[in-house]
Amino acid sequence: MLKLYTAPGTCALASHIALIDAGAAHEIVRVNFKAEEQRKPDYLAINPKARVPALVTPRGILTESPAILAFIAQSHPEAKLAPLSDPFAFAEAQAFNSYICSSLHVAHAHRMRGTRWVEPTDTEALAAMQRKVPKTVAECFALIEQTMFKGPWVLGADYSICDAYLYTAALWMEGDSIDPKGFPKVYDHMQRMAERPSVKQALAAATGR
Repeated sequence: MLKLYTAPGTCALASHIALIDAGAAHEIVRVNFKAEEQRKPDYLAINPKARVPALVTPRGILTESPAILAFIAQSHPEAKLAPLSDPFAFAEAQAFNSYICSSLHVAHAHRMRGTRWVEPTDTEALAAMQRKVPKTVAECFALIEQTMFKGPWVLGADYSICDAYLYTAALWMEGDSIDPKGFPKVYDHMQRMAERPSVKQALAAATGR
């Protein structure tokens, strides 16, 4: 059985949604970030990066959302969560997920994780980073809205792992002082995703309700 380490409000939600979509047998372990469990020896032995998600598989541990999402899709091909038979289309899926991971998520993280880039004592730099978050994150969503989102799902006609990842990132918009309605395609996608049983199940599990 797969074991996914996750925390509420994090990008690990995408992997959880994908596991449910795939019908994969799995166990969820919530990491308490407020108690800094991600920095304790037991968790660092699982993921030295001190972050989530981490997916424990029979062959070892995987980290990083794009890698975990691809693994879920490839190990459960019957779920059709990615265009596995088309190398170019699968590369497009990987490119989309990599953009969320490397650009959108990083822009978002400047709001509350600024000490990854500057010293905690540099309050002026931290404040400047936080002020720019609405602009940089909005620019990322504008690029997705205008050039990357094919519709009705991210890759076109078929639902995929990219949709779980986009939905997860879109949930952060209001916290980043961005109105989701300013991005009609993304906003419509959010509404449709919220009605999917896998999303409702993953959100309920994230909060322990």
